[in-house]
Amino acid sequence: MSALRLGIDLGGTKIAGIILDTEGRVRAEARVATPRGDYAGTLQAIADLVAQLESEVGGRCSVGLGMPGAISSQTGLVKNANSTWLNGQPFLSDLEAVLDRPVRAENDANCLAVSEAVDGAGAGAGIVWAIILGTGVGSGIALRGRALSGRDRIAGEWGHNPLPRPIDAERPGPPCYCGRSGCIETWVSGPGLAADHLRRTGAVAGGEAIVAAMRAGDADAQATFAAYLDRLGRSVAYVVNILDPDMIVVGGGLSRLPELIDGLPAATAPHVFSDTFDTPIRASLHGDASGVRGAAWLWSETG
Repeated sequence: MSALRLGIDLGGTKIAGIILDTEGRVRAEARVATPRGDYAGTLQAIADLVAQLESEVGGRCSVGLGMPGAISSQTGLVKNANSTWLNGQPFLSDLEAVLDRPVRAENDANCLAVSEAVDGAGAGAGIVWAIILGTGVGSGIALRGRALSGRDRIAGEWGHNPLPRPIDAERPGPPCYCGRSGCIETWVSGPGLAADHLRRTGAVAGGEAIVAAMRAGDADAQATFAAYLDRLGRSVAYVVNILDPDMIVVGGGLSRLPELIDGLPAATAPHVFSDTFDTPIRASLHGDASGVRGAAWLWSETG
């Protein structure tokens, strides 16, 4: 294989592919629609995308995969994927057979962490904790540029822990698709922000509308965002007290809000078990491309 690294980011609606050289420069990239609900179709779409990208660079590449959920260390089958047609399937081994080569696979949040640790906002940091705030909530951990998967490959599954230090009005919390109530995801995802605003005001509004109203001085929207930031700060501190990362990188749609990045340190600090909290919190450098870049970097010298 050449020194070129090919990354695939398997999302619920799109499959993104990229080829990076050893300096992290993009040599080719493309994306296709995800064949939702179609297991065989998903394998074929990835195979076709790999073939297309490799034809552009004229060589065979290593392949890394970022995916929802994880490959069970016990069974080799997919678990915990919100792309439910993958669950219970030998997806990694089937993909390796289709591509005729080994494939390194990680949860998509771990790929975000690797991307930002190798040449992104967390470059040079020993422990990078990357969180995703979007339609869902997740996180990944990179140690010196390598993904930390854990014994059962669930390291970083932050969004399905309960909201820390809940007040009475937050118990038992909104129901979550995982079957529990009050998960962090139900509070600090984009839909969680909108649902809390509805409960608070009776007004139906999406995240963008709430933020616009907040910036325009609307008191209800400001109160909703303040409550969101407080819950996010508690949730971040929960992990800081265990992991004590060198850098926190925020990805996902909500990471584009400067008010969130600027306000999160102060919201986190009161709940951190330390005399100081000065851990840098930064928006992801590579934005929406971080996941696919991290998948490619799974084959880097440090990963």
